[in-house]
Amino acid sequence: MFCRRGVFTLRAALAVICLACWGAAGNNAYGQTKWTAPASANSYQNPYQGNANATAEGKNLYNQLCAICHGNKGKGDGLAGMTLKPRPANFTNKPVQAQTDGAIYWKITEGNLPMASYADAGEPDGGRGPQDCGVPENN
Repeated sequence: MFCRRGVFTLRAALAVICLACWGAAGNNAYGQTKWTAPASANSYQNPYQGNANATAEGKNLYNQLCAICHGNKGKGDGLAGMTLKPRPANFTNKPVQAQTDGAIYWKITEGNLPMASYADAGEPDGGRGPQDCGVPENN
């Protein structure tokens, strides 16, 4: 009995979180079309290219912050993403794979409802932003 009640409680809590996220997005999330980063984002350079430690840290961050919506394998099938409109991106699709590192970085740091901005994600001091990664600030 306890296990069933615990699973139900977990599912109910997750449903409330998903509904809260969906409600916060409001009507702005409906009817969105292709999400395109500005052309200037394509010039951003990835300062961590080829850095195995950064890749490992990135995987940890993905599991903590992204997998709940985008799924463990990045296919847009995470449990919390099922109620979102638009649905989370499938990172294995060709259009996503064709984007530059800069465009993807821009999207992660800017966010686009219902996806939050993760400008400070993974920064040990919580205050570093795009300018610390070779990305020019928008003024």
